[in-house]
Amino acid sequence: MGANHSHKTPVFDENEDVNFDHFQILRAIGKGSFGKVCIVQKRDTKKMYAMKYMNKQKCIERDEVRNVFRELQIMQGLEHPFLVNLWYSFQDEEDMFMVVDLLLGGDLRYHLQQNVHFKEETVKLYICELALALYYLQCCHIIHRDIKPDNILLDEHGHVHITDFNIATVLKDTEKATSMAGTKPYMGKCNTKLNGRIDTFVYIYIVY
Repeated sequence: MGANHSHKTPVFDENEDVNFDHFQILRAIGKGSFGKVCIVQKRDTKKMYAMKYMNKQKCIERDEVRNVFRELQIMQGLEHPFLVNLWYSFQDEEDMFMVVDLLLGGDLRYHLQQNVHFKEETVKLYICELALALYYLQCCHIIHRDIKPDNILLDEHGHVHITDFNIATVLKDTEKATSMAGTKPYMGKCNTKLNGRIDTFVYIYIVY
């Protein structure tokens, strides 16, 4: 497996399942929990994405296989302008791959640590966009459970996008979330009682 280094442009059948060879790997931009993250370009459309590598052996060793498949299942059913959307997923013998929106504006935590002074209009925009994204997730019966500045990414136009559905869950109207999940200090003390409202609770906390 690897990037195709031939100068000849590959020709793909439009009915063929998308796989690793459909993308040109440009450069690594980070490292995730289970592998690297690269900027890639789809060879036929020239569109840019981020490709997330997930090493299968590491997923097994950390007992994260169930979470990875649940994340894939959840993201496959989502599409919203203020989420990090999944466009393609595939695998080889060693890795699973997720091809998602490419966002190069950094995460909110980075900007806060740099003591960036956001204008009031910008803060209002972020608040509205996050509210719309969380309302969409609520309508889809999805609880993110890990809303925090690290998981709020900015694009080059200054819009926010929620990422990382690794511990998200889907709730039916009559179901309740009974497990503790999230990142301190952004998880509510009454996490198990808030159910679908936990994302709203943390949203208010971050806004404050």
